[in-house]
Amino acid sequence: MLKIRSLTKTFAGPRRRVVLENIDLELSTGDYVAVMGESGVGKSTLLNLIAGLDQPDAGEIVLDGVALAQLDDDALTHLRGEQMGFVFQAFHILPYLSVYQNVELPLRLLRRAVDEPRARTLRMLRAVGLGDRAESMPRELSGGELQRVAIARALVHSPKLVLADEPTGNLDPDLSLEIMNLLREINAGGTTVVVATHDRELIRLVGRRTVTLDQGRIVEVA
Repeated sequence: MLKIRSLTKTFAGPRRRVVLENIDLELSTGDYVAVMGESGVGKSTLLNLIAGLDQPDAGEIVLDGVALAQLDDDALTHLRGEQMGFVFQAFHILPYLSVYQNVELPLRLLRRAVDEPRARTLRMLRAVGLGDRAESMPRELSGGELQRVAIARALVHSPKLVLADEPTGNLDPDLSLEIMNLLREINAGGTTVVVATHDRELIRLVGRRTVTLDQGRIVEVA
């Protein structure tokens, strides 16, 4: 489903910094992979590259047989909207929309018929423990609740690939485990999940494949 070959990314500046170097990784449909490592080792950069939100300096990313580098901006935007769901550290919740409207947004942007969009949106809000906050505005929610809104929005359109960057960073341990188990349930339905996290204990509890980064390189696959 996803093939990453010789991926390299550098950040320019007074001191050129290699963030990722010669990354090779292959995921099959239905995989659940945790990208591990301390802050600054390139986890977020790797997810941004997979999502096509940033471009590598070398190497390629192939999703379902299509090289992302071959797509123009419109085609890449369409691919992201149809096939990917995102949970990033900056929640990107729209402050002028209600919780319900934020979660429903991917269904509207797809511009195609979706069976029972309201039922699907409310079902996803209940799944992340926000069934009673559908009409609330983002300013009324805590950081942890906003993270759950972001997760619900990423999953509501049943994407083939979910990319989650520290999805439990603002949650307490019990809720963190609930969110990871929710991602596992989504994965059990055939969705490929890639989670960037530094929390090895949490990954141990959900028992999935891990890829460890250090200084921009894969140093362990388990």
